[in-house]
Amino acid sequence: MKPYLPVIASTLLLATSLPSAAATYSNGTSTATFNVTLTLQANCGITANPLNFGTAGVLSTAINQQSTLSVTCTNTTPYNVGLDAGTVTGSTVTSRLMAGTATGNTGTTVAFQLYQDAGHTTVWGNTQGTNTEAGTGSGAAQTINVYGQVPPQATTPKPDTYQTTITATVYF
Repeated sequence: MKPYLPVIASTLLLATSLPSAAATYSNGTSTATFNVTLTLQANCGITANPLNFGTAGVLSTAINQQSTLSVTCTNTTPYNVGLDAGTVTGSTVTSRLMAGTATGNTGTTVAFQLYQDAGHTTVWGNTQGTNTEAGTGSGAAQTINVYGQVPPQATTPKPDTYQTTITATVYF
C-alpha cells in the first residue's frame, strides 16, 4: 500500500501558501485624522545656452547672434537675472571682451556686448534695479533671450578662437 503522506504534505503546503483574507468586525468603529503638509518657499533655478558668434574673417561689420536663458521660479516669485562681465582680464559689463585661446595669444581680445533687447540698446549687466532683466515666476520654465553683438573692430586680431565665460545669476 502506498502511503498518503505526500498528498497530505502537498495539501498542507497549498493551504499555507494561499493569501489570508482580512477579518471582518462588526463591533463598532473609531477614527483619527492626520494632517498632510508641504511648505513651498520662494526658489529659482537658471540654465544657460552657449552664445556662438560663428566663424568670421575681417571684423569690419557687426556680427549679431542670440542665445537663451531658462529661469524656473516658484509661482509669483519676483526675480532679476544678471549677466556678469565675463572671465577675461579687463572685461567690464560696459566693455566685454573675449580672449584668444592659443598659446601666446591669450592677451589678444575681441570686444563684444550682451543686450536685453534685439535693438541692442539696453546693455545687460549684473546690478539689480539698474541693468538686470526682471520677471515673475510662473512655476514653469521661462525663456529669456540674450542678444549678443561683436561690433566692427578697429583692428581684426590674428586668427584664433576667442572666448570668455559669462555667469548668469537669478536673484529672488
